[in-house]
Amino acid sequence: MSETLVPAGTRILNAYNNETFVFTQPCDETSITHFDVVLGQGGSGGGNAVEHIHPHSDEIFTVHSGRVMVMIDGREHYAKEGQSVTVPKGARHFFRNDFDGETHLTVTFTTAQQHLRFFLNLARWTSEEPRYFKADGAVKLLPVALALHAFRDHLYIAGPPIAVQKLLFTILSPLARLFGYRLAVKPRAGLAASVEQEIPFAQNL
Repeated sequence: MSETLVPAGTRILNAYNNETFVFTQPCDETSITHFDVVLGQGGSGGGNAVEHIHPHSDEIFTVHSGRVMVMIDGREHYAKEGQSVTVPKGARHFFRNDFDGETHLTVTFTTAQQHLRFFLNLARWTSEEPRYFKADGAVKLLPVALALHAFRDHLYIAGPPIAVQKLLFTILSPLARLFGYRLAVKPRAGLAASVEQEIPFAQNL
């Protein structure tokens, strides 16, 4: 049964990146996930323009106004109104506004997984939990570990081997909770249960 996570049209400003999330269809358990992003002048997406990958889903950026630059595996790709850029699953990427004003685009994940919950969690953190962020807008290591462990196989940082990141996040996630970090939006029960099975391993290290 589909669950509506927030009212349709909910807007959350990530002031660190000058990026506004617009949750246009905030229903869980659909075959794809999509939401809108409005980038202000100089705005960027992807954890303050940190290169990252989505291992199991293509990501499509469709521009409604303005112009976006999407860096994919070290190559710049541009799209303006009416155009789109597709990031293949597993490709390292980030995106930023390439326009003097605002750029409005739709972000679509062709494999839904729980990307809606993942990005709603990130968006809420930016407005509700400023202590989770460094001065430059990057998320601190412990909350990163908490989120990426809870939402496994949704997003990883480009560069370090995924197996190493999984091990690191398994170890650090209980520590993050010990220091008071919490998810604003939790994964659905099935994913949460599979994650919890790994935690005793981390606690015994």
